[in-house]
Order: sequence, then C-alpha cells, then structure tokens
Amino acid sequence: MTKKFFYLFLVLFLIIFLSFHNLNQTERNLSSFKKGNKQIPYNRNTENYTPIVDSHVHFMPFGGDAVPFNEVINYFKKSKVYFVNVYGIGQRVPIDSDCTYYLDCPGVPVLPTIKNDMINAENFIKSKQNDIHLTLSMTFPDLANPEKILQKMKLLDEEYPNVFNWMGEVNLIKQALLNNFHEPAVIEDISKWKDFMEELKKRNIPINIHSDLGNNNSNTKFLYLMEEVLKKYPENKIVWAHMGLSKELSNMKPENHIKIMKRLLDNHPKLMLDITWRVLEDNYFKNHRRIYTRFFNDYSERILPGTDFVASSNKNFESYKTDLEVTSQIHKYLSDEAFRNIVLGNNYFKLLGLDYEAPEIFISN
Repeated sequence: MTKKFFYLFLVLFLIIFLSFHNLNQTERNLSSFKKGNKQIPYNRNTENYTPIVDSHVHFMPFGGDAVPFNEVINYFKKSKVYFVNVYGIGQRVPIDSDCTYYLDCPGVPVLPTIKNDMINAENFIKSKQNDIHLTLSMTFPDLANPEKILQKMKLLDEEYPNVFNWMGEVNLIKQALLNNFHEPAVIEDISKWKDFMEELKKRNIPINIHSDLGNNNSNTKFLYLMEEVLKKYPENKIVWAHMGLSKELSNMKPENHIKIMKRLLDNHPKLMLDITWRVLEDNYFKNHRRIYTRFFNDYSERILPGTDFVASSNKNFESYKTDLEVTSQIHKYLSDEAFRNIVLGNNYFKLLGLDYEAPEIFISN
C-alpha cells in the first residue's frame, strides 16, 4: 500500500512539475526580454518556431482603407510577436481610385508620398503600447529624386520628434511597379543620396532597400545598383529586402544566388538581409531547404525575419497568421545559434542598439 501511494504521489508530482514547466515556457512578455532579466530558456520543442520579431510589416496599403492600427497590434499579440517595424508604404494610388493593390491596376499611377508615414505616426502616438516594442519607419523617400529627402526627414522630426528610428522599405528598383509609373533610381541618383545617408549614419538608423536582383530573363540585371549603393555608403546600416528576390525572379539557381549574397556580406560588414515575404519560401526555401539553411546558419548574425504583411482592409488575423507561418517554415531547420540570432531577435536588438536580449535555447539532457 505504501509503495502504491509513493508511486502515485511521484506520478502526480511529475505531471504537476511538467505542466508548470511548460506553462512557464510560454509565459513571456516584452519586459522578460530586457537585458539583465532572468529568462526561461527557449524550448524549441514546445514553443513557437515563428519569430518574436517582425521586421517588415506595412500598416498602410497602396490604396483603400487599412486595417485599424490597434487591430494589427492585436495580430502580433496573438502571435507572440513582441518587436515590430511599423512600415507605411512610400507610394499611394490616386485618392479617387478604387484600386487597393497596384498589380490589379496596371496603368494607375502609384506615386511617392509622405502621407502614410504621418498617418502611422499619429496612430503610433495615440496607441501608447506598453507590451509591444514598435519601431516607426520612414517609407516616403523617392530614391530616384533624392533632393528633398533630408528636408522631409526634418519635417517628420519637427512634427513627431524622436518617433522615427528606421527608414524603408524604399525602392531602388521594383519591377512590379513599372506598370504604375514607378521611376527606378539610376547610378547618378545614388551619388545624390549623400546628405540623407549621412544623416541616417549619424542617427544610427538602418535603411531597408528593395532592389530587385534581376528577373527570369536576366537573373542579375540590376545587381550593379545595389553594388553601387554598398560601395558608396559602406558605413551605413543597409538591409536588403527579400535578399533581392521577387516574383519576377523565380528561376535563379540557389547556388548562384547564395554565392552573390556571401560575396556581398563578406565585403560589406554592415549589410544585412531581410528574408521576409512568402515568395522566398514558395519559390526558393521550400525547394532548396538544405542549401539555404546552411547559408543562414553560416551567416546567422546577418539575417532579419518578418512577413511583409500589408494591412489592407481585405486582410484579417488569419491572413497575418498564414503569412507568419509560411515565412517561418525555414526557421524549423536552423541551428540553435541561428535560431537565437534570427528568430529570437538578437540580430534585431543589436542592429537597433536595443536594451533587450534573446533567451538561451533549452537543451534537454
């Protein structure tokens, strides 16, 4: 009788202990990531493979209404995303247009504007979030006509002091917008970025640049543009959106793509790669899992995660959840070190100089 009681007690104790242990594994909040706070090691077997950082979210669409700001914030809270870059979109369709997404409206102008950044700033200030860290981004710059970028940065500073701490996503060359009067930047334009790039460097602000690598007819047609940017501004923190990939480039051999990425990362220490947008998973990662996993493990301090979600009014939480899960599939295969740097935010914290750190990875005996 005593033995039976002892074994029953032992089983109950283990059940309670394991339940409590697993509960605590998921009890994370923004403050738990603060440097100096004791953190529960992250258990990859029981916790999310989706990132705690979404470095690339568009709170405003190209046209039409946006999902309300606080509703989008709730998407992150439900998904255990604690750190978010608040992008607008630096272009808008005409105000009298019914177009929401530019690809549905060839021939409709999609032209640069500062309006989305100002709307985001107003919503950001009113929202007063305490349990999620938001980094507001300037998306207005027209890189083909850079003369007034610094002036507009100062305007945002006057209207919204100390609010904007990121720039981008800004378009160097985005082929998908060419049917909507997008003016790509050329070599001569890049040399005129000097003033605003100097200001970004002084303020330690990263810039996320969308620059298509090429297309299916010529895989590296536009590579020279990003190479020129990196050559001209080696001291700036530059994030290359989507690693240069796009819907227009789906047939590049992954070995060739990765070779270019490695060369640029090796030669430009301040360059980082944004692996957001489900196009990367659908066209590359899914079919070439091993080679991209190896690349991310080897360069794990140079990668930023995210969704590239656009909060147009036809989207909802399920839309965000799907984008987050699809763009996170590659995370399952990362080494523990790479997972901690990329998925648990260490790269993001270091890039922005934030007073946060990723938890250690739980190692079972």
